[in-house]
Amino acid sequence: MKLTSSAFVDNGLIPAKYTCDGADISPPLTWHEIPSETQSLVLIVDDPDAPGMTFVHWVVYDIPPTVKQLPEKIIGSKNIPSGGVQGKNDFGNLGYGGPCPPSGSHRYFFQLYALDQKLSLATGASKSQIIREIEGHVLGKAELIGRYQRQH
Repeated sequence: MKLTSSAFVDNGLIPAKYTCDGADISPPLTWHEIPSETQSLVLIVDDPDAPGMTFVHWVVYDIPPTVKQLPEKIIGSKNIPSGGVQGKNDFGNLGYGGPCPPSGSHRYFFQLYALDQKLSLATGASKSQIIREIEGHVLGKAELIGRYQRQH
């Protein structure tokens, strides 16, 4: 599986427009080489460099396997137009919350999981709920890392 963005390269800098210093909109994402048995996809975006904990920026689950991308600027609603349910991020909101590191350069892990089932969790599920549910059901995983440091 491969996960890419037209906005930044793997291990590259995330443009400010996708952060709290810009429009704070979700970046465009594209994936391919999904296993043929995939029943749903899960996207988790988090920051392991956050002070004291891994900070969750975006959770989307039950994405249909026919969907091959998420366009820029997915709004923070329960469902996304192409299919998929949005979970709650650590800002306490549904949908995407962009990078906003308090200090230094942070890494943001965009992780896409192919599953052999749909999760059917309620809207607003947390990353921890999803991680529990996907255990034993992951057919493949792709990762894209972006970096961001605020210009104070």
